[in-house]
Amino acid sequence: MTVNSQAGLTPVEQATLQGRLTTLLGGDAAPDTATLTAAIGDAVAAILAARMAPAPAPPAQPGLAFETDPARRVVVTGMGAITAVGGDVPGFWESLLAGRSGVRALTRFDAAAYPSRIAAEIPDFDPTVYIDRKEVRRMSRSSQLIVAAATQALADAGLPIPPAGRDDIGVLIGSGTTSLPETEETMRQIVRGGGPKVSPFFCAMVLPNMPGGQLGIHFKLRGPNATTTSACAASSTAIGEAAAMIRRGAARAMITGGVEAPLCELGLAAFSATRAMSTRNDDPAHAARPFSADRDGMVAGEGAGALVLERLDDALARGAHIYAEVIGSGGSCDAFHIVAPDPSGRGAALAIGRTLASSGLRPEDVDYINGHGTATDLNDSMETRAVKAVFGDHAYRIPLSVIKPMVGHLLAGCGAVEAIATIKALETGILPPTINYTTPDPACDLDYVPNEARRLPIRVALSQTFGFGGQNAAVLFRRWDGA
Repeated sequence: MTVNSQAGLTPVEQATLQGRLTTLLGGDAAPDTATLTAAIGDAVAAILAARMAPAPAPPAQPGLAFETDPARRVVVTGMGAITAVGGDVPGFWESLLAGRSGVRALTRFDAAAYPSRIAAEIPDFDPTVYIDRKEVRRMSRSSQLIVAAATQALADAGLPIPPAGRDDIGVLIGSGTTSLPETEETMRQIVRGGGPKVSPFFCAMVLPNMPGGQLGIHFKLRGPNATTTSACAASSTAIGEAAAMIRRGAARAMITGGVEAPLCELGLAAFSATRAMSTRNDDPAHAARPFSADRDGMVAGEGAGALVLERLDDALARGAHIYAEVIGSGGSCDAFHIVAPDPSGRGAALAIGRTLASSGLRPEDVDYINGHGTATDLNDSMETRAVKAVFGDHAYRIPLSVIKPMVGHLLAGCGAVEAIATIKALETGILPPTINYTTPDPACDLDYVPNEARRLPIRVALSQTFGFGGQNAAVLFRRWDGA
């Protein structure tokens, strides 16, 4: 009996089946039909099982944490932040350590008709401090915020940019809704009969890539320029991919991070419809309660965070202050639901595990996690399961804290400001607290650094974010202790 290629088998599969049949038919007595049929079935089943088996893992390679080439090592040399609790990184960090919440009753519009009437508004942002007044009118609030944060980050880094700009510095920014307030106001203008007088800048203003585009224009940066829009994971994705761009030689430095400015009636109506918002309107500062059994939902916020990443050899050559090194990143999709996370935590665990794998470190090497912690029932229990799935028993020894009760949920911008908080924790040896933690939840049984900052020298820290659409991302940082 001969097996030919018309059977739909690969050459290796043909040889395997032919070998089994030859062995079976090679004896003195021919097998009966039932025996022959069973043997062929077993052989085909084995071939199909082999087809469906996962591909063997590639040989283990040292990860990014063990990279020795300074041209491929990526470090953070500058940071900037505009948030509800601080208009720069020093103010932001001081507020976090003090456990000071920026959540208040909404003042920008009348929210009386909505179940949630609170948010983390930036109280006193003046874009003209950073941007020419004429240019301000051409930018959405999101673009204004990220240009301001990036201006701070570049000044902090001392990265030289001549008036003519630079070709070797790129931009990768996470953004999401981008310009809801501007869209809402333009629609109101149209309803009032003012459609023909819509701003000529509106068309470009609403594009989700425009915060990054405005950064490139403002600083005359002609390196790669792109935008990630993976919801709440957008900034973390941007940071990880910006580091990858530097490693592969696409740029010598990158401005990365993220921004969101969704606070308007349209934004509040949309998020209220998801029934994921806290309704503790009578006590805004204590509304968001991640991992606490009495949590009742998230609180929206606005803000921007920017980081300057560059090659280690360049940073050393110009004597830059180095905050931390980017030693891993990863992502995944829950493939589960457009809004709800996979309650098993599988997708989130994949993103965290891939981040660790990219670094080459072991789970027990991680000293701290800055978590996502939206204060929704589904997210917080899922995140706890994901952390335990990746870290096992070590999960109970890793402090995990969340800053959203203080700055609000910045959506696409959350990963940026949370990465900055993670890096400051590495630099200072102080962990920001998870404020408003009141009641332990059996489903959330890790160390959440409740209510008070904690002194703890740490060397490796993880920042993780999980977004609508099931899109997840994480970034791993290491404290800079010298080359």
